[in-house]
Amino acid sequence: MGARRKTISYQDYLNREQRQPHAPLSAEVNFLNLIKVGDVRKVRALCKEPFHEKEGLGVLSDDALTNIKYHFVITAAIIARSCIEGGMSMPESYGMSDYYIRLADEAKSKEEITEIHEEMCVAYAMRMHEVSKEDIFSRHVAACIDYIYEHLDEKIRMEDLCLISGLSEGYLSRLFRSETNMTVTEYITSKKIETARNMLKNSDYPIVWISEALAFPSQSYFTRVFTRYCKVTPGRYRQQRRRKD
Repeated sequence: MGARRKTISYQDYLNREQRQPHAPLSAEVNFLNLIKVGDVRKVRALCKEPFHEKEGLGVLSDDALTNIKYHFVITAAIIARSCIEGGMSMPESYGMSDYYIRLADEAKSKEEITEIHEEMCVAYAMRMHEVSKEDIFSRHVAACIDYIYEHLDEKIRMEDLCLISGLSEGYLSRLFRSETNMTVTEYITSKKIETARNMLKNSDYPIVWISEALAFPSQSYFTRVFTRYCKVTPGRYRQQRRRKD
């Protein structure tokens, strides 16, 4: 028998930056994306690495505390802009960054900066989680959307959504469409493709691995669906984004 082909899971992709000795730009982009989509659990996990001990930070000041404060200000500004792109209002996002920058300015130690950094990142992620569902009024559909985000690496079945929402398939289908303007299947597919775009931009994993990580039945089917949504093949999309970046 031939050797088993190596694959990658979606969780492996999300955890990859924790295994690397030097955080690449793609890890930073992925962290911003997790905040933008409101993945509070994952943001908390990634914040376990102390901000003031992060490798690769440039020297912006000869004073160690001032240097970390400068990097905090840069991080806060980037997160604020990212969340505005994700749907948060400009006044709210910049208001949050101003608040945390003032806290950091008053900090007396690098360890205190790290605590403020974690609080800020989690607060932004929690708010973005709320923003993503502001137009959804029923707890039934909100519960389904939470489940979908947490199981993008699986084949999501309608019966599972009916079970967690407590609704019949027919009623849930009508309710979901009325509140999201998409069918359940369309919503799931759009989120899988959105995640695939992020993986293509921020990793070098083969397309077949990404297809399997997001539970598409085959690479050819993934390519057809991706092309329908993005008007370009996954390979071409990766090339275009790399050139643009």
